[in-house]
Amino acid sequence: MRFTVFICLLSLGLSSADIKKGATQTGKLNGTWVPYQQEMGGKSFPKKIFEREKLIINDSTYTVIAESVDKGIVKYDDGKMDIYGREGVNKGKHFTAIYKYENDGLTICYNLIGNGYPDAFETMGKPALFLSAFKREK
Repeated sequence: MRFTVFICLLSLGLSSADIKKGATQTGKLNGTWVPYQQEMGGKSFPKKIFEREKLIINDSTYTVIAESVDKGIVKYDDGKMDIYGREGVNKGKHFTAIYKYENDGLTICYNLIGNGYPDAFETMGKPALFLSAFKREK
């Protein structure tokens, strides 16, 4: 179940058109990312649950490799994401999220219901929010 949630949430990619609009930071997100911290509803997941997972971003597409493969696209604006699953367990699903890129790290806070963007990178008391912090794969 937690793995499925992770896949649902990591459905990520970036739109080239949005990059041209001035979101220069997002071009830095291309590459392979590995999670080092995850939490949902204020509870941290043990590393063993996500230690083999990867998120690959290539412009407007994403691929999540875990127990299965999930692929899709993302549209974003000003630190917010709209994530659309196209293949895999999240096919046909839409998730909303906020993200930040700092010190070559990526943090994403997802709303699994998709009915609005999280207000902050905090999941305590909010069981529909999932937070994942990534470092770039070496």
